[in-house]
Amino acid sequence: MLLDIDHHCGVPIYRQVVDQVRDQIMAGRLLEGDQLMSVREVSAVLRVNPMTISKAYSALEAEGLLERRRGVGLFVARVQSRKKSQSKEAAMEAILAKAVATGVQYGVSPEQMCQMIKTLYPNHQSK
Repeated sequence: MLLDIDHHCGVPIYRQVVDQVRDQIMAGRLLEGDQLMSVREVSAVLRVNPMTISKAYSALEAEGLLERRRGVGLFVARVQSRKKSQSKEAAMEAILAKAVATGVQYGVSPEQMCQMIKTLYPNHQSK
């Protein structure tokens, strides 16, 4: 599990952890049954308060993305494919909403935005 925390972005650290772990689960980088690092391990690696990681893990558990196995740790729960699809769409919509807002501020037309996406998309596709 790879997490990249930005201490200066204004987004609470626990929210960054929640978002990144959720994204990794939805993208299939963390699979059902995968064990997550312990709260202590993650807090030591990221150099943050263990309560921050505990809060993030609890939020993910409440969402049904993680399941706690007493005495063993936290594991990625089974996520219904419908929920995965909805979550991916919501994440993409949020990202695109920011891009569109920026485009509007810069005076980029919808046609130009579409062309930019069409141009960039092939550069990021798997071969």
